[in-house]
Amino acid sequence: MRTDSDADGSGGGTTADTGGGTNDGGRADDGEPVLHAADVHKSYGDVTALSGADLAVGRGEVFGLIGPNGAGKTTLVRALTGTTSVDGTVRVLGTQPAAVDPERIGLLPQSFDPPGRLTARELVSYYAGLYTDARDVDAVLADVGLESDADAWYETLSGGQRRRACVATALVNDPDVLFLDEPTTGIDPAGRRDIHRVIRAAAAAGTTVFLTSHAMSEVEQLADRVGLMREGTIVAVGSPTSLIAEYGGHPTLSVTLEIPETDGPTDAATAREAGVAAIRSNTHFEIRERGAHADSVADPTAGQTADGTHGPHGTAIEVDDVPLEGINDVLDALTAAGIDVESVSWSEPSLEDVYLELTGEAYRPTGTEESIDTADSTAGSGPSSSRAATDGGSR
Repeated sequence: MRTDSDADGSGGGTTADTGGGTNDGGRADDGEPVLHAADVHKSYGDVTALSGADLAVGRGEVFGLIGPNGAGKTTLVRALTGTTSVDGTVRVLGTQPAAVDPERIGLLPQSFDPPGRLTARELVSYYAGLYTDARDVDAVLADVGLESDADAWYETLSGGQRRRACVATALVNDPDVLFLDEPTTGIDPAGRRDIHRVIRAAAAAGTTVFLTSHAMSEVEQLADRVGLMREGTIVAVGSPTSLIAEYGGHPTLSVTLEIPETDGPTDAATAREAGVAAIRSNTHFEIRERGAHADSVADPTAGQTADGTHGPHGTAIEVDDVPLEGINDVLDALTAAGIDVESVSWSEPSLEDVYLELTGEAYRPTGTEESIDTADSTAGSGPSSSRAATDGGSR
């Protein structure tokens, strides 16, 4: 990572640049955010892509940006990388995006298709040759777990191995700011651990990492702070823990009652009602509503098998805000009422629950409508990559 001082540049990027600070979140050690956006607007004809987006990300921070397709994530990243003009304030490393030395930026788009007859080593070496002070190619390949496949043609690599090679091209210049769009798509669990380790190491060394991903678990693991984007603006920012505490809801205990196969819907409904009554009478926990805000006892056919019986799966009751130490209280209440339990599962809220609460949309773990893509997808993270994108209508 380079530590040379920044000088303000001119031109490019924004039609209004008033500078100014942000709140304490996202500031670098010297008080200046590495990435700064304030009241950013962008429209494509009648379509509004950004409607007052604000952002501040500090040095060495991993910032995760999440949101539904069409929320404006791609347009915001294009504004930060200087590949589209916007109204408002956008500054990167203390200057306008188009004036930033491209060698200080690493960019991994979601779509990246280099020549298939280059080996992984040749591909990363090509990008290393574009920089005046690149990292050792073999060291970068080892970091992403490709040392044993470095001399295999790109076209013969598996999907996960190809993604690792692409990540390597974004790391070879040791960037000060690293933009990653779905960095572990198609990578196996061991490979994901390698990439996660590399991202954490880069941030620990001072690189600012801007991560966009539909993998909520990945963002929750990696990001110091997360911004959720909806309808062109960032509606919530905070650490994963704080966002989950504020918007994610409570731990849920799901208890499946054992209903004999010979019993019909009426018996299942009666058993469920008895279970709910026992829990409400003997604990302080509430029954979680499900479906269209229906009480758990409202649907007597829930849990039926295809032939209309209740089979071995029984009937589920969801109990809200149950800590681990409260599970036995619920089970004791059911046992005391003579109700048999088939199975129990307990879950804590996650970033997926935050997503659902703040977007009102069902969480989809993958998405292709938005990506940090460029008109020339082979640009990768090379010096011209953050300037090569055309300003299209994707939001």
